[in-house]
Amino acid sequence: MIKQDNQGSLPQSPQLQSFGQRSSDQATEDNFLRRLEALGATAPNDTVRRDFLVKEVPAINKLFTRFLKNRKKVIDWEKIRPPPTEMVLNYKELPQCSHERRTSLAGKLAVLKLNGGLGTTMGCTGPKSAIEVRSDKTFLDLTVQQIKDMNEHYNIKVPLVLMNSFNTHHETGKIIQKYKYSDVKIHSFNQSRFPRILKDNLMPVPEKLFGDDAEWYPPGHGDVFFSLQNSGLLDTLIKEGKEYLFISNVDNLGAVVDFNILDMMETIGCEYVMEVTNKTRADVKGGTLIEYEGKAKLLEIAQVPSSKVEEFKSIKKFKIFNTNNIWVNLKAIDRVLKANQLDDMDIIINPKVADGKSILQLEIAAGAAIEFFNNARGVNVPRSRFLPVKSTSDLFIVQSNLYSLENGMLVMNKNRPFTSVPLVKLGDNFKKVSDYQARIKGIPDILELDQLTVSGDVTFGTGIVLKGTVIIVANHGSRIDVPEGSVFENKVVSGNLRILDQ
Repeated sequence: MIKQDNQGSLPQSPQLQSFGQRSSDQATEDNFLRRLEALGATAPNDTVRRDFLVKEVPAINKLFTRFLKNRKKVIDWEKIRPPPTEMVLNYKELPQCSHERRTSLAGKLAVLKLNGGLGTTMGCTGPKSAIEVRSDKTFLDLTVQQIKDMNEHYNIKVPLVLMNSFNTHHETGKIIQKYKYSDVKIHSFNQSRFPRILKDNLMPVPEKLFGDDAEWYPPGHGDVFFSLQNSGLLDTLIKEGKEYLFISNVDNLGAVVDFNILDMMETIGCEYVMEVTNKTRADVKGGTLIEYEGKAKLLEIAQVPSSKVEEFKSIKKFKIFNTNNIWVNLKAIDRVLKANQLDDMDIIINPKVADGKSILQLEIAAGAAIEFFNNARGVNVPRSRFLPVKSTSDLFIVQSNLYSLENGMLVMNKNRPFTSVPLVKLGDNFKKVSDYQARIKGIPDILELDQLTVSGDVTFGTGIVLKGTVIIVANHGSRIDVPEGSVFENKVVSGNLRILDQ
């Protein structure tokens, strides 16, 4: 419990009541709340303490309580149905939106980028959105350029909204200063900060409110709806006359505003649209859209019974996956939040190991909200709208001649003989951006590439052409240097050797 100070008693969480006869889960919930209040007592001042207890504790506890209640609940596999045709529309069949209609729709739109991730996977520090991905432009540079060009073209003011995490908020605040003369209005807010939970006793890991950041985590992009409301930005956007919000990951370079989707959304009175696209071998773990008990529902691999995982990965049964490009009606967000409907969003239990301890992160996905909106739809979009950069293998593709940069958008080279993107797997030696840059003096020509696999100590010179399927494997202790001007087509190179010529 929190002690009193000179300013009087601090608020106590209303859920913490007298014990009586309680179940084990109820006792666990009480103990969890006491630990949260103890965390509040470590706050640097009374204002921070009050904010934590009043604003953050109820949200943390609500998610934890739902976890306790539903942790043994499993999805009924027999009730899962592929989404019917009317639930998932084909992008190619959407009517083309006129210029006048685009201008009208643009005035009602705001664009939100999920900007909570760090570049640690690729060996970088700071916000991932600050990584240079094309022509010395970062993810954020490209996003701002897209909106700036759109605003100028339609003579409107579409704002950019950034949802940061506690990991990216400070640095992002400094970065966006360079855009203050870009004529793009940028709103920025923080998503929630939840404590990691010890798996063995289900108690919060942190002992201090502001101690080790590694003991805390942002609870998934599904938190966007709650944090948007808590920040006051939801009300602000609605008061500014905005009606629609386009949400996407900041590292998805294919997620650009598409007025055909927005036009369809307004025309049929759809409150929520999830962009899906066809699965490939690289997407078998991606969440998919299903029909469940008559409603659209997102099914994530973490929700799938272990005996059904291989079936879930089947491209034959589950043919589409969620791109996390989401269109949603702002007033509908306000309505479902006020009705507490989103409190029932499915929880994803993300187990991790930190400092030798087994921990849990309770997360929610933005796509899980689809079942709570009226007339929700999926739209099966071209693969070009899903171009995430999660690794240097992805970076290799977007920096290649497969794409050109137009108005901040990546456009696939018309000379590419296929509509699909090649499957590229660069080994651990290329994992960090610094190593990737040191090993590749010039991105090869990959217009006719189907698949590239590289493993071991390999370097690439300039002017290289790769076609078909190319596999290069340097054995342990050896090195392969691919010389300048090499042309590899359907070739496998392995062993303890160096390539000195073609």
